[in-house]
Amino acid sequence: MTRIIADISISLDGCVTGPDPGPGNGLGTGGEALHTWAFSDDPEERRIVRETTARSGAVVLGRRLFDLVDGPGGWDDTVGYGAAEVGRPPFVVVTASPPASVRLTNLDWTFVTTGLPDAVTAARERAEAASADRGRDLDVVLMGGGALIGSALDAGLVEMLSLHLAPVVLGSGTPLFTGRTQHTLVRRSANPTPNATHLLYELLRRTRSSTNTPPRTAC
Repeated sequence: MTRIIADISISLDGCVTGPDPGPGNGLGTGGEALHTWAFSDDPEERRIVRETTARSGAVVLGRRLFDLVDGPGGWDDTVGYGAAEVGRPPFVVVTASPPASVRLTNLDWTFVTTGLPDAVTAARERAEAASADRGRDLDVVLMGGGALIGSALDAGLVEMLSLHLAPVVLGSGTPLFTGRTQHTLVRRSANPTPNATHLLYELLRRTRSSTNTPPRTAC
């Protein structure tokens, strides 16, 4: 069965970037520490990267993240989702309008201009088709950025939440949880490794918070 999994690295204070993220500083100041585990040589951390990539039938990302990974200094043959692993899945980008050109033409890009739910639907179709071709279940992975995953959580589009909890406090940055929605989760696994604790939750229920509660804007 194809699952919709939000997968993201997060700090102890709930940030998915450091302060002042932007062009040339996509993870914000100090945000690189969130992803140390993904680039380490630790065998267990390499296994997590490998198995996550192997189960990815399609990946959803937002336009801001696309501009970072497709821009100068972004992904290449050695850096990026699935690099040096079993292969790269198709990518579905949520955007108001498709880009005029794409640098990473060797990857499979689909640009959806009708909103996040339609992007998730398109990604599920791609993942289910890949599952049928390969004879095993593959997932849709929401890789970010943080605003996209937060919106997906608020909209009830996420079935599983995979958090890579890095041992760092960033103080400010991009929060994952907006405060607009309360979630009931069940922990399915917890795996501590040298550079993070890897937590997998199943989302059971969401409850809209009071309309008087302002959204969270900083970690």
